[in-house]
Amino acid sequence: MSKTSAQYDQVIDECREVFLNKMKDYGSAWRILRTSSLTDQIYIKANRIRSIQEKGTSKVDEGIKPEFIGIVNYSVMALIQLELGVEEELEMDSGKALNLFNTHFLNAKNLMMDKNHDYDEAWRNMRVSSLTDIILMKLLRVKQIEDNEGKTTVSEGVDANYNDIINYSVFALIKLNEGVEK
Repeated sequence: MSKTSAQYDQVIDECREVFLNKMKDYGSAWRILRTSSLTDQIYIKANRIRSIQEKGTSKVDEGIKPEFIGIVNYSVMALIQLELGVEEELEMDSGKALNLFNTHFLNAKNLMMDKNHDYDEAWRNMRVSSLTDIILMKLLRVKQIEDNEGKTTVSEGVDANYNDIINYSVFALIKLNEGVEK
């Protein structure tokens, strides 16, 4: 599992670099978004990945790897929004954003390591297309919870689903980095 931990950290570094570069370009404009809007943005990216997987081609010159990175980063943004609220502080300096980003990534990684132990790295035998489908299912769950105003009877909340979405996306990125699937 130390290989998985190192690969996870490598993917985190890739995602963090994109996040920081987007912060340089756009600042913290994402702070205006409600978590439901972030959920929809993640859905668009996951749906595009599935569409490309099914069609075997894309007309926009951007593959699925950047989309998985986007899913990870938007999921972290959603967790930050859940923590801070939407309108508390719209302008956020990059240092604070980076600290929050790292905190939520560490929480997701710790969850992954615990689950990875229990499931014995079963994700390594999964297809990237299956990981995509699970992400879409988790997003539909999040949308339902949001439509129910956050109320659940026996299910985990949206934060748990965002963490799972991060981890399934990281698994897909690891597999793509290994060249397991195109």
